Formats: sequence, structure tokens, C-alpha cells
Amino acid sequence: MRVTLVGMGCTGSDLLPEAEEAIARAELIVGAGRLVYALPSTTVETVVAVRAQEVATLLRHSRARRSVVVLSGDVGFFSGATGLLPLLEKDGHIVHLVPGISSVQLFAARLGRPWQKWVLDSAHGRDCDVIGLLRTGRPVFLLTSGAQTVRAICGELVDAGLGACHVTVAENLGYADERIREDTAEAMAAGEYDSLNVMLIEMPHDLLARRRTPGLPDEAFVRGDVPMTKQEVRACALAKLGITPHAVCWDVGAGTGSVSVELALVAREVWAIERDPEAVALVRENHQRLRTWNLHVVEGTAPEALADLPRPDAVFVGGSAGRLERILDAALEANPFVRICVAAIALQTLEQAATWMDEHGFDPEVTQIAVSRTHKTGGLRLFKANNPVFLIVGQRVKEAPVGDAGA
Repeated sequence: MRVTLVGMGCTGSDLLPEAEEAIARAELIVGAGRLVYALPSTTVETVVAVRAQEVATLLRHSRARRSVVVLSGDVGFFSGATGLLPLLEKDGHIVHLVPGISSVQLFAARLGRPWQKWVLDSAHGRDCDVIGLLRTGRPVFLLTSGAQTVRAICGELVDAGLGACHVTVAENLGYADERIREDTAEAMAAGEYDSLNVMLIEMPHDLLARRRTPGLPDEAFVRGDVPMTKQEVRACALAKLGITPHAVCWDVGAGTGSVSVELALVAREVWAIERDPEAVALVRENHQRLRTWNLHVVEGTAPEALADLPRPDAVFVGGSAGRLERILDAALEANPFVRICVAAIALQTLEQAATWMDEHGFDPEVTQIAVSRTHKTGGLRLFKANNPVFLIVGQRVKEAPVGDAGA
């Protein structure tokens, strides 16, 4: 069978001549109800079907020689064609794709703006890291699903401290009741929207984090009287953990939040756990100061405070208050293949962490970091040594990659 996948545009009526010809010659037309019913009157058999497997099964048992599957938007932009195409090719059909006008094209035209530098993604029935996308500094265009999605995304931005982001929502693009509204995320979070919509989000430049290689200067952080992990140790810890842009991280015993911030500048999501109120305040201040909107601060004592956190790919333990083994047990329970880095200045902590890792199949690697920095005394420059720090790092051996922390 020759099958043509036709993109009907975001209104269901924007057809290329090639698409019109395929429809005119078809013996069977399949697609969503609103698209099939929008076609010109025809005597050709039409069937309403949406799911890829359902459509593939239908065509597999059809006697038609030429069929058309109509799809909304463009066949290459978050389209049902993505899942359907391999199924049809597996069944031996000859498949041809005809593009349509996507919602991003029509939306940009309505705004009178170029869209080649926008970040494009979909929050239509799928997980979408909106804050991570905004961290690129580029406008973020999202396909959305229903009025609730717009409100939920705006609410997420407000909760993260990004209520000042500029949001533009287009409803019913291309239809007679088309409407475009724009305001801050905070204002748009309480709005009512028609179910057919898309949105554009833009972060003000003064809210963008200054992303750079790991190892921010110590002076970048507000410290107070709370102990802080120094620059060289932070940079080494991130390298040992192998943090990737999709990783979810825990920083247990966050102190000033210096490691939490460094993790957040690289990872998708970071949870900083700290029990001391003064330290919690410093974590929040450094989080705001360095604009790490993907950093979540949890005030509480580990391991109890870890119970409801998302599954971590990487865990840094900077302080344990005598509960190290219980904290490591909680990390292991959350993800059997989690990558762990424990920072220790006491030999007892070093031994305890290494022993736990040995007993749980982590094959620990221990690195000692002894840093000396110059300082002036009179007219001389002398070295002053910091306390040696041990990084105990481990991850269980696995047959296939799990999570994003790396090996």
C-alpha cells in the first residue's frame, strides 16, 4: 500500500497542492475526528483513528491501495507521524510525507517575529523541563494541552522565583475566535484559557544565571559563619560525580549551598537538604544571588527529609551529623545505581564512608585534596594550607546505563 502522511496545519485546513492531490486519489482516509470532518465532502471511506498502533493495524488489514493519514500541524514537529512512520515501514508500506504549517510558524507570523532562534518543545502530555529550557537565555515555544497546562507552567515559574518571565499565549490559532494575550507568568498563572493553545516564554536577562565551568570563586558566595566547601573541592566533586544536564542531584548537608549552586548550574534539578536555620537562609540567599532557579531548598534533617524527594542520579554528602550510613542507605534505596560522593575531613568519616561503599558493592575511589593558597605577610607571599579533604566516590557496576550521573 502507498500511504501518505499529510500535515493539515494547526487549523486542519492548510493543505499543500501535493496533499490535496493525495487526498483526491486516496481510497481510504484516516485521522482524528476534527481533521477528517474538516476535509471537503468525499465518497472515499473515512475512518476516525488517532493512536499510532490503531492506525497501523487498520491499514494492515485494509484492501485499499492508496491511503492518507491526516495529522494536525506539521508531520515533523511533535507529530503523530513520529510513532506511526516506523510501524508503517515495518509493515512494508510505501510511505510519503507531506508537511503542513505548524503552530510555531503561524504564531511567529502573528507576532511579526522570526523564530529560528527559539527553543521548541512540547508540554502536550509529556514531561517538559521548562526552567532548564529557559536557562539557555532564548525564547521558549511550547505546544501545550488544555487550559490547565498553561496555568501549571506559569505556576511552576512563579514557585521557582521566575514570576517576572514574559509569557505570550495564543488560543485557537487560525480560527475565527483566535486570541493572543501576553503578561508576566505571575499574572498569567490565574488566567482562563481555551483548550487549543500554545505559549512563548521569555526570561528577563537580569534573571539569567552566569553559567561557566565548575569552580566558582569562593567570593561569589555569601558565607556567614557556616562552613563552606572551597572552590577546588567543589570543582573536583562535580568532576567525580560526572554531572550531566539531565541529572537530578541531592546535596545533603548543604551548608552555604556552594555545592548545590555549582550542581544547579550543570544539572537539571538539585535538592539542597540542610537542618541548620542559619545555613538554610544562606542557601536561599546564594540561590537567589546566583540565579539557580532549578535549585530546591529543603529544611530538615536527613535521612527523614529525603523521603519524598525525586529519584537522584547523583548524591553529594557534605555533612551528615553522625547519620552518614542512614543517609547513604536512603540514597541507595531511592536509586540502586546512584553515584555518591562523600566529602570528609575526619579520618573516621573517611573510614565509615569507604566501609559502607565496600559492603554495598560501590568499589570506592578515595581522592585527597590538599590545597594551599598564597597570602601576604608583610612584604612576603607565603602559602597557607587548607585542611585536607577526602572525596569518597562510588557507584555500583551495572550492565546498562541507569540515570544520568555517568560512570
